[in-house]
Amino acid sequence: MEPWNKGAFRAGLRFAKNWTFSAFYKKYEQMLEKEIMSSEIPEHIAVIMDGNRRYAGQLGRARSFGHAMGAEVTERVIEWCYEIGVKQLTLYAFSTENFQRSEEEVNGLFNLINEKFLKLYTDKRTYEKEMQVRVIGDRTKLPAFLNESIEKIEKATEHHRKFSLNVAIAYGGRQDIMQAVREIATCVSRGKLSLEDVNENLISKHLYPAPGVPVPNVDLIVRTGGDERISNFLPWQANGSECATYFCAPFWPEFRKIDLLRSIRVYQARKDEKKRENSYRVTKVRNFLRVGKLEEKSEDLRQLLPLKGQRVS
Repeated sequence: MEPWNKGAFRAGLRFAKNWTFSAFYKKYEQMLEKEIMSSEIPEHIAVIMDGNRRYAGQLGRARSFGHAMGAEVTERVIEWCYEIGVKQLTLYAFSTENFQRSEEEVNGLFNLINEKFLKLYTDKRTYEKEMQVRVIGDRTKLPAFLNESIEKIEKATEHHRKFSLNVAIAYGGRQDIMQAVREIATCVSRGKLSLEDVNENLISKHLYPAPGVPVPNVDLIVRTGGDERISNFLPWQANGSECATYFCAPFWPEFRKIDLLRSIRVYQARKDEKKRENSYRVTKVRNFLRVGKLEEKSEDLRQLLPLKGQRVS
């Protein structure tokens, strides 16, 4: 009889546990996807990819490891959004506040972002999907090599319209509005525009990326990492459309497809709630008008009754 192998038993137990969990997860994911596909899919999703550094810290790894793992998840999220039918995806890759980090980390992030842009440029799926890639943010703050890669991928995909990927780099929402206002003010002072021309549509056209087709209103903002704040991300596009928000606990490298599907389910539930509210208001107005008409008829009847009595007498 062979001796008891405790290590092999534990390994087998882990394998059985992981296989069972994986099968359950896949089944749940399929059920959730079927559920959300039966309702309206948000056209524009914006994501605050938070938690890379904390994820790495939990594992005792360098911050660069967390950013690299997060970049892998980003690629999968682009695939998931395309498959589900999302038309626009905006990713918060690097904020203006991120410049306060160490030079080593900032340079590492720029190199990683550059690598991903070059990968998109050479990946045949970019062209099969007809994916348009654009960058929003202050490009004057970016290194020359990154700006070259940005121009390269934007030029190669500028005529694609099936799916749009907007990447926010050196971006701040208030800064975006400020640069748009300054540009409009310059046009007014030079006589190219009058004050009467300034409206919401004009301001939208001068937001990043300008010149060009503006980033549309956001339907859903997703933030990972547990924080429940928007962090100066697309304030004009988000507030203008009263978009839904979904905050979830997983760090960005832990983000799964079921997390994306759950966020869309929240968006759909909010849309259904607003429809019910609107329907309720319409019903109340109709009832009010109906009651008003009945009161008018009652008043007419009260006025007719004395006349009828006079004829009888």
